[in-house]
Formats: sequence, structure tokens, C-alpha cells
Amino acid sequence: MLREKKSLPRSAGGGAKHTLELVMHTLFLLCGILAVGFVLCISIYLFISGIPAIRQIGLKDFLLGQVWQPTATTVEPSFGILPFILTSVYGTAGAIVLGVPVGLFTAVFLSKAAPPKIAALLRGAVELLAGIPSVVYGLVGMIVLVPAIQKIFGLSSGACLLAAILVLAIMILPSIINVSETALNAVPREYEEASLALGATETETIFRVSLPAARSGVAAAVVLGVGRAIGEAMAIIMVSGNVANMPGLLTSVRFLTTAIASGMSYAAVGSLFQQSLFSIGLVLFLFIMLINAMLNLFIKRKREG
Repeated sequence: MLREKKSLPRSAGGGAKHTLELVMHTLFLLCGILAVGFVLCISIYLFISGIPAIRQIGLKDFLLGQVWQPTATTVEPSFGILPFILTSVYGTAGAIVLGVPVGLFTAVFLSKAAPPKIAALLRGAVELLAGIPSVVYGLVGMIVLVPAIQKIFGLSSGACLLAAILVLAIMILPSIINVSETALNAVPREYEEASLALGATETETIFRVSLPAARSGVAAAVVLGVGRAIGEAMAIIMVSGNVANMPGLLTSVRFLTTAIASGMSYAAVGSLFQQSLFSIGLVLFLFIMLINAMLNLFIKRKREG
């Protein structure tokens, strides 16, 4: 009887824990479904809103057209977004080329080489850099960077693609540094100790053991950097000139994001102009999905190899 009485509280406690686990699992499942639902809703909305304009304009004329004059009155309006696509590609690629090496090497220094006090100081600076609003980056770029480029290259205006690339490269640094450092810190210490025990130097261990082991985390950092670079609008609209030209390094340009931001405020509701802006958003969304898919495929092939 005593044993039976003692077993009752344990059984009740076990039932309560089981119920709590079931509730938490259900909550996690609902949160996951909610996140996926948001993505699906956004995707469906962009497709519904963007397809009509593409059908009316024509896919070839819309994607490969080089003239953007949606409000023209004396001539037929043109809705070619090729300059925006190329500008976004060049601007994002330039920012990644400049930002990824700096961010990755900074993460390696913080994770593997920096003294604790210096590492704490640099982490605080990186966190501060991440917390600065994008409009402040644009303001500083417009006041400092644009006049400097104008003076150095003797241009009539320093607002150009080069200024946008430099601003984007600085803006993506916090994401790349933080995620890469976390991935490097997650590499088991035994990997590095084994490499050092076999006679490898610290530099060889970092580049041949630590970085390959943290490849997925570094790739995630690059994806975040690409998303930040290609999705930025406010800072870029202040330093790029916001002119629908074919891209050139020292030419005023307009990105996909800035085309939407600058046009949505005065596009008539329900007009072809407004619908074409939704189509630009659809192109931007598909572009980001394509980049993510390519990077995930690259990571998967590396793992299999």
C-alpha cells in the first residue's frame, strides 16, 4: 500500500511533464507553420500583384528593356527594368567582394587571435555598427563620401554606383562578422588541436580546418549580407543618384529597391505604373530566392564532396 501511495505523485508529475512537453511541441509547430505561412502569403501576394503588369507590358520588354519612362506623355511609356537589374547585380556583387573578406577576416581575428579586451572592444563596435539606422549611413555617405568621389574623379556629381557599393559594403559587415564568428566559435576545439598536433601552423589550421568546418555558417553570413545589400533602399537612394541609367561605376544609377521606393509615392492607384512597381518587387523576390538556392546547392555539393 505504501509503495502504491508513493507511486501516485510520480505518475501525476510525469503526466504533467508530458502535457507540458506536448503543449510546447505544439507551440513550436504553430510558430514554424506561422513563419512558413508568412512567406507563402508574401509570395502569393507578389505573384498576384506583379503578373498582370508583366502580361500587359511583355516579359521580354519588361526584363530586357533599357528605357524606364512610366509617366511619359509625349511618347509611349516605357517600362524596361534592365538597368535596375544590372545595377542591383553589380552593386550587390561589389559590396560582397569588398565586404566579405573584411568581415570574414575580422571574424577570424575576433574568434581565434584577438586578446579578450580588444575582442570585447571590437565586438562592441560591431554591435554599434549594426544598430545604426540605414538613413544615417546614407546621410554620412551623402555628406562625406559623395563629395570625396566627386573631387577625386572630377565628376559633376559623386552620387554614383561606386558610392553605393562602398556604403553597402560597410552596411553588410555586422551581419557577416557576427554570424561568421559564431560559426567559428562552434567548431570543436579538438579539430584544431589535432591539426596543431600534426604540425600545422595556426594560420594553416584556421584556413584548412576551422574555416572549412564552419563553411555552412560562413555561407549563411554571406546570404544575410546579400539580402541586406540587395534589399537596402533608403541609404542607396541618397548616394547613388537615383537615375535610370545603364550601370557604370562612376555613373548615377537606380537600384530595384530605389525604383520601388521612389515611384510608389506618386504612382496612381491601379495604374500600370503602380502594377509595374509590384512586378519589380516580384523580380527582386525571385532574385533573392535564386541566390539562396544557389548558395544552398553549393554548400550541399561541398558537403557531399
